[in-house]
Amino acid sequence: MDKTLTLALASRHPRLDDRPLEKRVGLIILATDHTTEPDFRHMVASERIGVYVARIHYANPVTPENLRAMQPQLTTAAGLILPDEELDVVMYSCTSASVVIGDDQVTAAIRAAKPGVPVVTPTAAAVEGLRALGASSISVLTPYTLETSRPMADYFTDRGFSMDRFTCLGLTDDRDMARIGLDELVAFAREATAPSSDALFVSCTAVRAASVAARIEDAIGKPVVTSNLATAWACLRLCGDDMHRSQLGRLMTLPMAGA
Repeated sequence: MDKTLTLALASRHPRLDDRPLEKRVGLIILATDHTTEPDFRHMVASERIGVYVARIHYANPVTPENLRAMQPQLTTAAGLILPDEELDVVMYSCTSASVVIGDDQVTAAIRAAKPGVPVVTPTAAAVEGLRALGASSISVLTPYTLETSRPMADYFTDRGFSMDRFTCLGLTDDRDMARIGLDELVAFAREATAPSSDALFVSCTAVRAASVAARIEDAIGKPVVTSNLATAWACLRLCGDDMHRSQLGRLMTLPMAGA
């Protein structure tokens, strides 16, 4: 550097915008998650909507006990997303954990750090999405074991859905769930859908089903809700984005009640 160079302050302070981006979506995702960030980058992030992520510790295998162990971390994780600043929505990206912890408990833990923020879970978003599609009788495909899937079956029946078919792939590691091939997902979805069902729900935020939801709909002739498709839809609607994105599936053409 030229030692004769003189540094100078600008003549005035820069004008600051209220926010770098108009809307803020906070994500709390598992340390092992391969899928949520790419899905939200593709479906949610834009010049208007920013997506901000905190990761929390998670230890495989996927069991109710290991899923429940994440609950104490939720408040800390939420507080680490743009500390001391408001978010427009926070999404906790684990479907099976939302079942065993409970939607209300997840919401309470996040709001302890971000008071009053709208909270989205994959389970609650899936229920909203299925209702928006007019579905009352559903088929479900999960990557989990029977033990982990049973509470999810109860979750949907407790909310008024009738179960025509419930298929589990028997995997125990969420990193393997993320590696299920896209063509395999379409094939398993076809097998998992009962002819009498109004819609198919594909569970797990690790599974890359959102990226092939439209393909699955073409294959089964019915609407599809996936964990990440449902949460992306809910986050967009809560941010005031009502744009139709039919290429992502039928759900992305619908409004969300109360958004």
